[in-house]
Amino acid sequence: MLPDLLRPIARPSLAVALAGACLVAAAQGCSSDPARECVVGADCASGQCAPDGTCVRGPAPDAPTDGGDASASDAGPGADASSDAPGDGPTLPGCSPNKDGIITAAEVPLKAGLRATYRVGTDESVDTAGTKLPDGTRSWDFSVQLASDRAFLVETLPLAGKWYESKFTGATYATQLRASSPELGIFEVSPTAVLLRGVVTPDGGVFRTEVTHAPPPSMLAFPLSMGKKWTADANVSGFVNGVLAPYSESYTFEVDARGTLKTPLGTFDVLRVQILLERTVGLLKTTVRSFGFVSECYGTVATVASADNEQDVEFTRAAELRRISP
Repeated sequence: MLPDLLRPIARPSLAVALAGACLVAAAQGCSSDPARECVVGADCASGQCAPDGTCVRGPAPDAPTDGGDASASDAGPGADASSDAPGDGPTLPGCSPNKDGIITAAEVPLKAGLRATYRVGTDESVDTAGTKLPDGTRSWDFSVQLASDRAFLVETLPLAGKWYESKFTGATYATQLRASSPELGIFEVSPTAVLLRGVVTPDGGVFRTEVTHAPPPSMLAFPLSMGKKWTADANVSGFVNGVLAPYSESYTFEVDARGTLKTPLGTFDVLRVQILLERTVGLLKTTVRSFGFVSECYGTVATVASADNEQDVEFTRAAELRRISP
Protein backbone atom coordinates (compact mmCIF):
# COMPACT_ATOMS: atom_id res chain seq x y z
CA MET A 1 0.00 0.00 0.00
CA LEU A 2 2.67 2.52 0.98
CA PRO A 3 4.62 2.39 -2.30
CA ASP A 4 1.44 3.26 -4.21
CA LEU A 5 0.79 6.16 -1.88
CA LEU A 6 4.30 7.48 -2.38
CA ARG A 7 4.18 7.35 -6.16
CA PRO A 8 2.32 10.69 -6.56
CA ILE A 9 5.04 12.57 -4.63
CA ALA A 10 7.17 14.59 -7.02
CA ARG A 11 10.58 12.93 -7.31
CA PRO A 12 12.92 14.80 -4.94
CA SER A 13 15.76 14.04 -7.35
CA LEU A 14 14.29 16.78 -9.51
CA ALA A 15 14.64 19.21 -6.65
CA VAL A 16 18.20 19.89 -7.76
CA ALA A 17 16.71 21.28 -10.94
CA LEU A 18 14.27 23.60 -9.34
CA ALA A 19 16.49 24.73 -6.51
CA GLY A 20 18.44 26.88 -8.95
CA ALA A 21 15.97 27.29 -11.75
CA CYS A 22 14.08 30.43 -11.10
CA LEU A 23 16.53 33.29 -10.90
CA VAL A 24 15.99 34.01 -14.58
CA ALA A 25 13.62 36.85 -13.82
CA ALA A 26 15.51 38.32 -10.90
CA ALA A 27 17.19 41.15 -12.75
CA GLN A 28 14.02 41.90 -14.70
CA GLY A 29 12.16 42.78 -11.53
CA CYS A 30 9.24 40.44 -12.08
CA SER A 31 6.87 41.33 -9.30
CA SER A 32 3.34 42.44 -8.57
CA ASP A 33 4.22 46.09 -9.30
CA PRO A 34 0.93 47.61 -10.55
CA ALA A 35 2.88 49.98 -12.83
CA ARG A 36 3.97 47.05 -14.99
CA GLU A 37 1.80 46.14 -17.97
CA CYS A 38 3.17 42.62 -17.94
CA VAL A 39 5.33 40.26 -15.90
CA VAL A 40 5.72 37.31 -18.27
CA GLY A 41 5.22 36.83 -22.00
CA ALA A 42 1.90 35.10 -21.40
CA ASP A 43 0.52 38.47 -20.22
CA CYS A 44 0.88 39.90 -23.74
CA ALA A 45 -0.89 39.18 -27.01
CA SER A 46 2.52 39.10 -28.72
CA GLY A 47 3.86 36.64 -26.15
CA GLN A 48 6.78 38.97 -25.32
CA CYS A 49 7.18 41.13 -22.22
CA ALA A 50 9.85 43.83 -22.47
CA PRO A 51 12.29 44.50 -19.58
CA ASP A 52 10.44 47.72 -18.67
CA GLY A 53 7.20 45.79 -18.07
CA THR A 54 5.47 46.79 -21.32
CA CYS A 55 4.18 44.37 -23.94
CA VAL A 56 6.09 44.16 -27.19
CA ARG A 57 3.66 44.98 -29.99
CA GLY A 58 3.47 42.63 -32.93
CA PRO A 59 4.54 38.98 -33.16
CA ALA A 60 7.44 37.86 -31.00
CA PRO A 61 10.50 36.60 -32.87
CA ASP A 62 11.22 32.88 -32.60
CA ALA A 63 7.85 32.31 -30.93
CA PRO A 64 7.24 28.68 -29.89
CA THR A 65 5.21 26.69 -32.39
CA ASP A 66 3.64 24.36 -29.84
CA GLY A 67 0.67 26.59 -29.13
CA GLY A 68 2.11 27.19 -25.68
CA ASP A 69 -0.17 29.94 -24.48
CA ALA A 70 1.53 29.70 -21.09
CA SER A 71 5.01 30.41 -22.42
CA ALA A 72 6.79 33.22 -20.62
CA SER A 73 9.45 35.66 -21.74
CA ASP A 74 11.29 35.78 -18.44
CA ALA A 75 14.78 35.68 -19.87
CA GLY A 76 15.52 39.18 -18.71
CA PRO A 77 16.73 42.16 -20.72
CA GLY A 78 19.38 41.42 -23.27
CA ALA A 79 18.61 37.70 -23.48
CA ASP A 80 19.34 36.20 -26.87
CA ALA A 81 17.04 33.23 -27.36
CA SER A 82 18.48 32.39 -30.76
CA SER A 83 22.14 32.23 -29.81
CA ASP A 84 23.81 29.06 -31.05
CA ALA A 85 27.42 29.94 -30.19
CA PRO A 86 28.81 27.48 -27.65
CA GLY A 87 28.55 28.92 -24.17
CA ASP A 88 27.35 32.29 -25.45
CA GLY A 89 23.77 31.94 -24.30
CA PRO A 90 21.36 34.51 -22.90
CA THR A 91 22.76 37.09 -20.51
CA LEU A 92 21.29 38.81 -17.48
CA PRO A 93 22.04 42.37 -16.31
CA GLY A 94 24.27 42.37 -13.25
CA CYS A 95 25.56 38.86 -13.90
CA SER A 96 28.42 38.10 -16.26
CA PRO A 97 29.42 34.41 -16.39
CA ASN A 98 33.18 34.00 -16.15
CA LYS A 99 32.99 30.39 -17.40
CA ASP A 100 35.77 29.28 -15.06
CA GLY A 101 34.23 25.87 -14.43
CA ILE A 102 33.30 26.79 -10.85
CA ILE A 103 29.78 27.82 -9.85
CA THR A 104 29.54 29.57 -6.50
CA ALA A 105 26.48 30.37 -4.44
CA ALA A 106 26.90 34.05 -5.37
CA GLU A 107 26.56 33.08 -9.03
CA VAL A 108 23.20 31.41 -8.39
CA PRO A 109 21.25 33.89 -6.23
CA LEU A 110 18.05 32.32 -4.92
CA LYS A 111 15.07 33.76 -3.10
CA ALA A 112 11.28 33.71 -3.14
CA GLY A 113 9.47 35.60 -5.87
CA LEU A 114 11.40 34.43 -8.96
CA ARG A 115 10.08 32.62 -12.01
CA ALA A 116 11.06 31.00 -15.29
CA THR A 117 9.33 29.04 -18.02
CA TYR A 118 10.37 25.53 -19.04
CA ARG A 119 9.32 23.13 -21.74
CA VAL A 120 8.57 19.76 -20.21
CA GLY A 121 8.38 16.50 -22.13
CA THR A 122 7.39 13.15 -20.62
CA ASP A 123 8.30 9.60 -21.62
CA GLU A 124 10.63 10.76 -24.40
CA SER A 125 13.85 9.48 -25.93
CA VAL A 126 16.89 11.40 -24.69
CA ASP A 127 20.63 11.47 -25.25
CA THR A 128 22.01 12.05 -21.77
CA ALA A 129 25.59 11.26 -22.81
CA GLY A 130 25.76 13.99 -25.42
CA THR A 131 28.75 14.35 -27.74
CA LYS A 132 32.26 14.08 -26.34
CA LEU A 133 34.60 16.79 -27.63
CA PRO A 134 38.39 16.66 -28.09
CA ASP A 135 39.02 18.89 -25.06
CA GLY A 136 37.18 16.48 -22.75
CA THR A 137 33.97 18.51 -22.49
CA ARG A 138 30.61 17.49 -23.92
CA SER A 139 27.80 19.08 -25.86
CA TRP A 140 24.10 18.33 -25.47
CA ASP A 141 21.15 19.44 -27.56
CA PHE A 142 17.81 19.59 -25.73
CA SER A 143 16.36 22.32 -27.93
CA VAL A 144 14.26 20.07 -30.19
CA GLN A 145 10.48 20.29 -29.93
CA LEU A 146 9.03 17.12 -28.38
CA ALA A 147 5.63 15.59 -29.07
CA SER A 148 4.72 15.68 -25.38
CA ASP A 149 6.04 19.19 -24.68
CA ARG A 150 4.05 21.57 -22.54
CA ALA A 151 4.94 24.96 -21.12
CA PHE A 152 5.49 24.95 -17.36
CA LEU A 153 5.92 28.12 -15.30
CA VAL A 154 8.22 27.49 -12.33
CA GLU A 155 8.03 29.94 -9.42
CA THR A 156 9.80 30.22 -6.09
CA LEU A 157 6.88 30.94 -3.76
CA PRO A 158 7.02 32.62 -0.35
CA LEU A 159 5.73 30.57 2.57
CA ALA A 160 4.07 33.52 4.31
CA GLY A 161 0.37 32.92 4.87
CA LYS A 162 0.43 29.31 3.67
CA TRP A 163 -0.99 26.50 5.77
CA TYR A 164 2.47 24.92 6.06
CA GLU A 165 4.39 28.10 6.99
CA SER A 166 4.72 27.29 10.71
CA LYS A 167 5.91 23.76 9.99
CA PHE A 168 9.00 24.91 8.08
CA THR A 169 10.36 27.85 10.03
CA GLY A 170 13.43 29.30 8.35
CA ALA A 171 12.64 27.90 4.89
CA THR A 172 13.30 30.24 1.95
CA TYR A 173 10.73 29.24 -0.65
CA ALA A 174 8.40 26.56 -1.99
CA THR A 175 8.26 25.41 -5.60
CA GLN A 176 6.36 22.81 -7.61
CA LEU A 177 8.65 19.86 -8.19
CA ARG A 178 7.05 18.25 -11.22
CA ALA A 179 4.74 19.50 -13.96
CA SER A 180 2.48 16.44 -13.66
CA SER A 181 2.04 16.65 -9.89
CA PRO A 182 1.01 19.55 -7.62
CA GLU A 183 3.32 18.76 -4.68
CA LEU A 184 5.66 21.53 -3.55
CA GLY A 185 9.23 21.13 -2.39
CA ILE A 186 10.14 23.30 0.60
CA PHE A 187 13.70 24.65 0.37
CA GLU A 188 16.09 26.51 2.64
CA VAL A 189 18.97 28.42 1.08
CA SER A 190 22.14 28.57 3.18
CA PRO A 191 25.49 30.20 2.29
CA THR A 192 26.80 26.86 1.00
CA ALA A 193 23.80 24.74 0.03
CA VAL A 194 20.17 24.47 -0.98
CA LEU A 195 18.42 22.14 1.46
CA LEU A 196 15.24 20.15 0.89
CA ARG A 197 13.20 20.59 4.07
CA GLY A 198 10.12 18.66 2.96
CA VAL A 199 7.27 18.14 0.51
CA VAL A 200 3.67 19.33 0.85
CA THR A 201 0.47 19.66 -1.13
CA PRO A 202 -0.64 23.24 -1.89
CA ASP A 203 -3.69 22.76 0.32
CA GLY A 204 -3.98 21.24 3.78
CA GLY A 205 -6.75 19.05 5.06
CA VAL A 206 -7.31 15.41 5.88
CA PHE A 207 -5.81 14.12 2.60
CA ARG A 208 -2.80 16.42 2.57
CA THR A 209 0.78 15.46 1.89
CA GLU A 210 3.12 16.88 4.54
CA VAL A 211 6.50 15.21 4.97
CA THR A 212 9.72 16.51 6.49
CA HIS A 213 13.32 15.43 5.83
CA ALA A 214 15.66 14.93 8.80
CA PRO A 215 18.30 16.00 8.30
CA PRO A 216 17.45 18.06 5.21
CA PRO A 217 19.57 16.84 2.26
CA SER A 218 21.72 19.31 0.30
CA MET A 219 20.30 19.30 -3.22
CA LEU A 220 22.95 21.77 -4.36
CA ALA A 221 26.28 22.11 -2.55
CA PHE A 222 28.45 25.12 -3.45
CA PRO A 223 30.88 25.66 -4.98
CA LEU A 224 30.19 23.27 -7.84
CA SER A 225 33.16 22.10 -9.90
CA MET A 226 34.17 19.05 -11.92
CA GLY A 227 34.56 15.93 -9.81
CA LYS A 228 32.77 17.24 -6.73
CA LYS A 229 30.80 14.55 -4.91
CA TRP A 230 28.52 14.55 -1.90
CA THR A 231 25.94 12.30 -0.32
CA ALA A 232 22.88 12.82 1.85
CA ASP A 233 20.65 10.54 3.90
CA ALA A 234 17.28 11.57 5.26
CA ASN A 235 14.54 10.01 7.33
CA VAL A 236 11.21 11.17 5.93
CA SER A 237 8.19 11.36 8.20
CA GLY A 238 4.69 12.73 7.96
CA PHE A 239 1.60 12.19 5.86
CA VAL A 240 1.21 11.17 2.22
CA ASN A 241 -2.33 11.70 0.94
CA GLY A 242 -3.46 11.75 4.55
CA VAL A 243 -1.80 8.47 5.52
CA LEU A 244 1.12 8.28 7.95
CA ALA A 245 3.97 7.03 5.76
CA PRO A 246 7.54 6.99 7.12
CA TYR A 247 10.35 6.08 4.72
CA SER A 248 14.00 6.91 4.05
CA GLU A 249 15.94 8.44 1.17
CA SER A 250 19.61 8.32 0.21
CA TYR A 251 21.16 10.62 -2.37
CA THR A 252 24.45 10.44 -4.22
CA PHE A 253 25.55 13.52 -6.17
CA GLU A 254 28.48 13.99 -8.54
CA VAL A 255 29.48 16.80 -10.88
CA ASP A 256 30.48 14.42 -13.64
CA ALA A 257 30.65 16.46 -16.86
CA ARG A 258 31.16 19.96 -18.22
CA GLY A 259 30.21 21.39 -21.59
CA THR A 260 27.57 23.32 -23.53
CA LEU A 261 23.85 22.68 -23.50
CA LYS A 262 21.47 23.89 -26.18
CA THR A 263 17.97 24.71 -24.89
CA PRO A 264 14.93 26.42 -26.44
CA LEU A 265 16.14 29.67 -24.83
CA GLY A 266 19.75 29.47 -26.00
CA THR A 267 23.09 27.74 -25.46
CA PHE A 268 24.65 27.63 -22.00
CA ASP A 269 28.00 26.68 -20.50
CA VAL A 270 27.03 24.07 -17.88
CA LEU A 271 28.17 21.65 -15.25
CA ARG A 272 26.21 18.39 -15.15
CA VAL A 273 25.21 17.05 -11.74
CA GLN A 274 24.44 13.31 -11.68
CA ILE A 275 21.96 12.29 -8.96
CA LEU A 276 21.02 8.84 -7.74
CA LEU A 277 18.06 8.65 -5.36
CA GLU A 278 17.33 5.49 -3.38
CA ARG A 279 14.01 5.49 -1.56
CA THR A 280 13.30 2.71 0.93
CA VAL A 281 9.78 1.94 2.15
CA GLY A 282 9.81 -1.04 4.47
CA LEU A 283 11.67 -3.75 2.53
CA LEU A 284 11.05 -2.16 -0.88
CA LYS A 285 13.79 -0.04 -2.46
CA THR A 286 13.20 2.17 -5.51
CA THR A 287 15.93 4.03 -7.39
CA VAL A 288 15.64 7.05 -9.67
CA ARG A 289 18.43 8.55 -11.74
CA SER A 290 18.51 12.15 -12.88
CA PHE A 291 20.79 14.89 -14.18
CA GLY A 292 20.74 18.61 -13.47
CA PHE A 293 22.51 21.01 -15.85
CA VAL A 294 23.65 24.07 -13.90
CA SER A 295 24.82 27.35 -15.41
CA GLU A 296 26.26 30.52 -13.90
CA CYS A 297 23.65 33.27 -13.44
CA TYR A 298 20.67 31.17 -14.59
CA GLY A 299 21.10 28.24 -12.23
CA THR A 300 19.62 24.95 -13.40
CA VAL A 301 18.65 25.27 -17.07
CA ALA A 302 17.62 21.64 -17.68
CA THR A 303 16.93 18.37 -15.90
CA VAL A 304 16.40 14.80 -17.05
CA ALA A 305 14.81 12.13 -14.83
CA SER A 306 14.65 8.40 -15.50
CA ALA A 307 11.87 5.94 -14.91
CA ASP A 308 11.99 4.02 -11.64
CA ASN A 309 14.81 1.48 -11.22
CA GLU A 310 16.75 2.52 -14.33
CA GLN A 311 20.03 0.57 -14.48
CA ASP A 312 22.01 2.61 -17.02
CA VAL A 313 23.75 5.77 -15.85
CA GLU A 314 23.48 7.28 -19.34
CA PHE A 315 19.84 6.31 -19.86
CA THR A 316 18.05 6.88 -23.16
CA ARG A 317 14.42 7.18 -22.03
CA ALA A 318 13.33 10.09 -19.86
CA ALA A 319 10.33 10.01 -17.58
CA GLU A 320 10.64 13.81 -17.65
CA LEU A 321 12.86 16.17 -19.65
CA ARG A 322 12.75 19.82 -18.61
CA ARG A 323 14.62 22.70 -20.25
CA ILE A 324 14.44 26.45 -19.98
CA SER A 325 12.56 28.27 -22.74
CA PRO A 326 11.47 31.77 -23.80
